[in-house]
Amino acid sequence: STVIRYDVPEGGGDVKLEIFDVGGRLVRRLVDGHAGVGEKSVLWDGRDERGDRVASGVYYYRLTAPGYEKTRKMTVLK
Repeated sequence: STVIRYDVPEGGGDVKLEIFDVGGRLVRRLVDGHAGVGEKSVLWDGRDERGDRVASGVYYYRLTAPGYEKTRKMTVLK
């Protein structure tokens, strides 16, 4: 598992945090909705939308918020 931390800017807004595999397929949506201002964190337990554990490998998470989008790489090891 891993904790992903992010800040929501003044005014808050709609935030989306999604996990993708190397093929660009959506693995899990962790956050999808309005968030208030401040530092946030979310735990990803290495499971997909069905609750199954994902395989070891490279994954990407994409965070989108008003005026912001960032994609980062992460590695899952078992």
